[in-house]
Order: sequence, then structure tokens, then C-alpha cells
Amino acid sequence: MSLRKVKFVPDEYYHIYNRGNDKRIIFHDNGDHNHFIKLLYLSNSKRNIKIRDVSKNIFDFKRENLLVHIGAYCLMPNHFHILLAQTEEGSISKFMQKLSTAYSMYYNTKYHKTGSLFQGKFKSEYANNDKYLKYLFSYIHLNPIKLIKKDWKEKGIGDKKLALDFLNKYKYSSYLDYAGDIRNEKQILIREAFPSYFPNKNKFNKEIFEWLSFNQ
Repeated sequence: MSLRKVKFVPDEYYHIYNRGNDKRIIFHDNGDHNHFIKLLYLSNSKRNIKIRDVSKNIFDFKRENLLVHIGAYCLMPNHFHILLAQTEEGSISKFMQKLSTAYSMYYNTKYHKTGSLFQGKFKSEYANNDKYLKYLFSYIHLNPIKLIKKDWKEKGIGDKKLALDFLNKYKYSSYLDYAGDIRNEKQILIREAFPSYFPNKNKFNKEIFEWLSFNQ
């Protein structure tokens, strides 16, 4: 078994990401996105909880004994990003195994596929300083802009209002939870486990706008 270059340490922060095998699409429709988002919530427990066993609102389900603290996430057509902190030794790997296995089983059943859905083991980056950790919140939440302007980071955003309108309609990330929307998915996040960079929606929106204006 190959060892990871990044060793996961409790109470430290990590950017976790992975993409579809051969860069193929892993989220085709609203149902796929929503299923993965539900799994983000339910997989984050030492208990073995299955979606079919939860009869009421999934985000009201009491999980107990969290494996990780999630600070941000974003789903893109062929990959995903999660910013999280480990709660105890080995808990990131346990969480990602549960999440990846559950979604792969769902995907392969729905689309009549076999084999590995993801491109090898998940990737990780250690947020080893405060500046980089704060940057990751913007990096992850701004990812969907690539869907309307692929080269925006290199060439900048001409129409920032268009970009912000798109982000405010994109449901498959935690952006809306920071921007002030009230929705069930906010239960995925354990914001108090992270530095309070964005104590209110105005601070968050200001940070996002500054990043959109960075290359102007």
C-alpha cells in the first residue's frame, strides 16, 4: 500500500478533492448532486447510516460522533472539493472511504456501470498556514465560475455581476450558506471548527468580490 505524502493530523485543516476516472462526468443531473450532498452529511459519522434508513429530513438526522468537520465544499461536473478538519487519528480516511464507496455504489447502480468511478485515491493538500486556509474558502467557492468562463483566473472577469448571479444560483456548494441563504444543507458545515474569517455574509461577499476583481 502506498503511503500518503500528506499525513492527516487531528484538528488540522485539509483540502480534499477527487475527480472521475478518466476525467469523466460524475454528476449528471440534479439527483446526482443532491445524493452526493446528502452523503456528505450522513457519511460524517462513526455510525453506519444509509439514506434509505432515514425517513424524515436527512439534515435533521442526529449523526453523533463526527469523523470530520467540514468547512466548505463544491461539486463540479467531473470532480469535487471539500475543506475539512480531522477529528481523530484516521477519521479523514474513514470518512472519505464511506463517502466514495456510497456514491460509487449509487452511481454504478443508476447508470449500469462497473469498476472504479473515481480516479484513484482522493487527493489532499495541507492548509499549513492561515493565509492559505482563508484562500481555500474563496478558491473552492469560486470554482463554479469555470462553468461559464473557463479561463477567468487567467484573463479576469469582465462581468462580475454575471459571475455573482451565477454563484448565487449554483446550489451544489456551500457558497449559499456563507452568502446568507437559509437552507437545510447548512447542517453539513461545522463552521465553528474553523477560524472566523467570515463572521457575517457581508464579510464573505466582500472577500468573493475582491477575488473576482483580482485580475482586473
